[in-house]
Formats: sequence, structure tokens, C-alpha cells
Amino acid sequence: MITAIKIIFLLGFLIFIHEFGHYTIAKMCKVRVNEFSIGFGPKIFSKAKNETTYEIRLIPLGGYVSLEGEDEHSDKEGSFNKASIPKRIAIIAAGAVVNIIFGLILYFIIIQIRYIIVMNSSFLEGTKYAFYALGQLIVELFKEVGYIFSGHLSIDDMTGPVGISSMISKTNGFVEFLYLLSIISISLGMTNLLPFVPLDGGKILLLIIEAIRKKELPENIVINLNMIGMFILITLSVFVTFNDVKRAI
Repeated sequence: MITAIKIIFLLGFLIFIHEFGHYTIAKMCKVRVNEFSIGFGPKIFSKAKNETTYEIRLIPLGGYVSLEGEDEHSDKEGSFNKASIPKRIAIIAAGAVVNIIFGLILYFIIIQIRYIIVMNSSFLEGTKYAFYALGQLIVELFKEVGYIFSGHLSIDDMTGPVGISSMISKTNGFVEFLYLLSIISISLGMTNLLPFVPLDGGKILLLIIEAIRKKELPENIVINLNMIGMFILITLSVFVTFNDVKRAI
């Protein structure tokens, strides 16, 4: 039961702050947010305020932000498709950026406090060490991204929801749980920014191409790219989940 609560909280919280990032920047850019939903499945709470409907759904393992004109063309004022390309990029990138910033800050605080307590050091020494550890983490994360593009990262090295759940279940104590929360948050953000449709990074890549061409990509090309990308992601997810189950047995 405790393991289930930890898994629900970790995944639910990370998805919530991701979607809240999209929501916040959309509001700042005067883009109309039709819905902001926490969770998925049956609706248990709904409240409309101004142009946005805020919802809480039964299963707290997801969430989404629905923007006017995001998935189809809209002529309404404040539609996403009418916003400038820099604003659209900022809105799309916001979710992943929030995950990364949150994860880095949490990681820094954990390392700083643990160093001060374990080493019986001063606040300044703990801060210096935390900055050093944070720098090392960032270097390692960029190496991992490099491995993806160089082909050195195989499916066997990847972890999906089953593997993450297994790691969460093995955490011992609150601090270890927070440490895992920070690492998963950073990883989620960086993965989402990979230039692969339909991830947020792929959407940003399409907007950059649109800016270079100075006109929108044909709708059929965008649809086909999303379908191909979704098929690849689903196939990859199946293999990763299969490997996670094998490792767990």
C-alpha cells in the first residue's frame, strides 16, 4: 500500500508540475487555456473560471492542458496557432524546463543538507560541495544524451514505468525517495526535450523548421510525422517494459 502511494505521488506530482509549466507560460503569453486537468479517467471535480475549466479526475497518474488552437486551427482570439513562434516554443518547452529546474534544485538541497549533517561541516562548505555534485550530475546527464545520439545507448539501458516503479518500491526512507524524485524529474524533462515527434522537443523542432521556412508545414506531413513517431514510441515502450519485467522477475 505504501509503495503504491509513493508511486502515485511521484508520477502524479511530476506530471502535475510539467502540465502546470505549460499552463503558466500559456497564461503569461495570453494564449487561451480551455482545460487544465489533474489526473485522468472519470471527472470528480470541475470548475470553470474565465475561459478555463479546471478539473480533477479519478486516477492521479496524469494530467493535461488543452490550449485553444493547439491541435487544430482556430481563429479565436488567444488561440495557440495565432501566437508567435517564440511564444509557442516557450509554452511547449515550459513543462520539461519546470521538471528539470525542480529536479536540479531538489538534488542540490538534498546533497547540501546531507553533506552538512554527515561531514558536520558548515553551511558554506555544504553549499560548495552541492554545487560541485550538481555540476558532476549535469555532465553525466549530457553524456547520457550524447550516448542516445551516438547509438551507444541500447534498449537494455532504458527504464520505463515498470522499472521506475520497482526503483520507487526499493527506496528506503524519505530522503532516498526525494533523491529518486529529483533524478526522475530531471530525466523526464530532458527526455521530453529530445527532438523527436511527438515529444515536446519534436514539436519545438517543427516550429523551428516553420520559422526557417517562414510558413507552416503542410498539415498532412505533421500528422504523418506524429503517427510515425507515436508508433515508434509505443513499440519502444513495449520493449522497455518487457525488459523491466524481466529484470524484476
